[in-house]
Amino acid sequence: MSLNTEPIWVSEKLQAHHLERLAVVYVRQSTLQQVLDHQESTRIQYSLGDRAQALGWQPERILTIDEDLGKSGSSAEGRLGFQRLVTEVGLNHVGLILGVEMSRLARCSKDWHQLLEICALFGTLIADLDGIYDPSGYNDRLLLGLKGTMSEAELHILKQRMVQGKRNKAKRGELGFSVPIGFVRRPSGEIRLDPDEQVQQVVKLIFRKFEELGTLNAVLRYLVSNHIQVGVRVLSGLNKGDLEWRRPNRPTLQNLLRSPVYAGAYAYGRKQMDARRKKVEHPHSGLVVKPMDEWLVLIKDHHPAYISWAQYEQHLAQLKSNRARADECGHARSGVALLSGLLTCGRCGARMTVRYHRGPASHCYVCNREMADYGGELCQQLAGACLDESVTEQVLRALEPAALELSLSAATHIEQDRAELDKLWHQRLERASFESGRAGRHYHLVEPENRLVARQLAQEWENALQAEQQLKEEYERFSHEQPKRLTDEEKEQIRQLSECLPTLWFAETTSHAQRKEIVRQVIQKIVVNIEGKSEHVQVSIEWSGGFIGKASVIRPVAKWTQLSNYSQLCERLRQMAEAQLSTDEIIAQLHQEGFHPPKRRKTFNREILRSLMRRLGLGARRSPKPRKPLATHEWWLPDLSSYAKLITKSCPNPRNISST
Repeated sequence: MSLNTEPIWVSEKLQAHHLERLAVVYVRQSTLQQVLDHQESTRIQYSLGDRAQALGWQPERILTIDEDLGKSGSSAEGRLGFQRLVTEVGLNHVGLILGVEMSRLARCSKDWHQLLEICALFGTLIADLDGIYDPSGYNDRLLLGLKGTMSEAELHILKQRMVQGKRNKAKRGELGFSVPIGFVRRPSGEIRLDPDEQVQQVVKLIFRKFEELGTLNAVLRYLVSNHIQVGVRVLSGLNKGDLEWRRPNRPTLQNLLRSPVYAGAYAYGRKQMDARRKKVEHPHSGLVVKPMDEWLVLIKDHHPAYISWAQYEQHLAQLKSNRARADECGHARSGVALLSGLLTCGRCGARMTVRYHRGPASHCYVCNREMADYGGELCQQLAGACLDESVTEQVLRALEPAALELSLSAATHIEQDRAELDKLWHQRLERASFESGRAGRHYHLVEPENRLVARQLAQEWENALQAEQQLKEEYERFSHEQPKRLTDEEKEQIRQLSECLPTLWFAETTSHAQRKEIVRQVIQKIVVNIEGKSEHVQVSIEWSGGFIGKASVIRPVAKWTQLSNYSQLCERLRQMAEAQLSTDEIIAQLHQEGFHPPKRRKTFNREILRSLMRRLGLGARRSPKPRKPLATHEWWLPDLSSYAKLITKSCPNPRNISST
């Protein structure tokens, strides 16, 4: 039986004032795929207009709202048709709302009950295939609420089945996803390394350079400076599966280093939805990266890998430590503070920060956790130069036995790096030669009479030949600037540097960041503890091998009274002053006994000594030198100033001063 031949609804709820307003037919399908495949459901919804005519509405008084075709009913956000329906009801324009079932109107209890409240307020009826309901009536309101709840529960059940099926498939490692750069997926679903050797070579180079350079930005600069591009497989479109060479960028490298796929692992649920961060204007937002122990699925050794799982974890730890956070060491920067990120306060255990003052050359290490978090006093503070000098001395002494080995390793590493770049250049030349050869074959296969096609193929062949020639010229320049093997002169220079490591350390060409990297290779942590407010600093160095060394450093302090041997210094000065020793003799005696001033100077001089003795009241004050007799018309400046003031008072008119 067709829809039009079914019995007409008869209900006492339908009144004349309802017929005076509009009858709205709401049409919705959840997805565009349903709109294409389930057209019968769409026809049934549109035919509800005939049902409205049978109830007494004129065709021109029937409004069909179908703006929500292909949109889910789980929320009113983004459903312009539903919003328009609520607006029309709120303006008292609607007498009856028709829908095949309640789930077409809303699958969210919040939106559904909001619609019921507005319909009850303005006396609008709701009708489905089962009958007509009045939301202002208790029984109908109860039934409509139950239908809305069942509609929402049905959506939850359907979604739960889909999610559970998806998770079960992921637990078996069979849930498909777009494989990243360097991988391809076979028709059988297996993940394999990209068959292109150059693609694999670039991916391996990126991982190796990150382990060497330590930062993502350094790897990016290396790739750009050497004109290295990344091979990407097109994921969609007419050219799906084709290989394209694109410029490297920071997001691509970051995703490559963070992805567990390169370690041969299948992971699902790395990013999970957090409803608190989801934004209305961005439906796909709200994804939060979860820790590894909260991933839903993790299957190791699932497919071929570029790196081991230990290397992958090491890369994640390196990326985390590069961040400039209070609990992280951070990457070595260009500041002069050699130990930034390595110092730990021996009192509270917090990481000490660097504070620059009076220019970048003067710095100090500060622990202000107590002051910043609890409003207390400054925990510890010491000048950075003295501590940097002490640690530098110990690092250079520790590296002396391995200097020659390091030089040989550096030479080998440079040659390997150049050989790998040379291999990439040969792969690029081989690809360019193939492209030009293929363009030439296409040109020779075209019929000579077809000049329109021949001209286009000739242009493509010419472009390929030019690109190949340009690539050859660039390779020649590269080979001239960076030969595969080091020359004898370069090897000799490396050996000489190994024999004089301090010269290399203090050379102007060695940057502050490079010195910091060397220190971080051999030192894990440095704990600093100042003895009270004195000049003595106890330093504990935790070396990379696990050995912990102790050292004592003398720091400059602000006051004489902060010196631990201040009382002994005063007593010795009194004794030497009573013995009537000269200034030079006192300075020599103080240096011999190990005394030093509080400031940055390590030795006494005459000015410092005399200032301290005046402070202690030692030594007689010098009498002023007698004035030399003056000749006629000669004046001392103070006498001349007093005489000028006296003349000015006695002669108020300035014009008469010269005559006076």
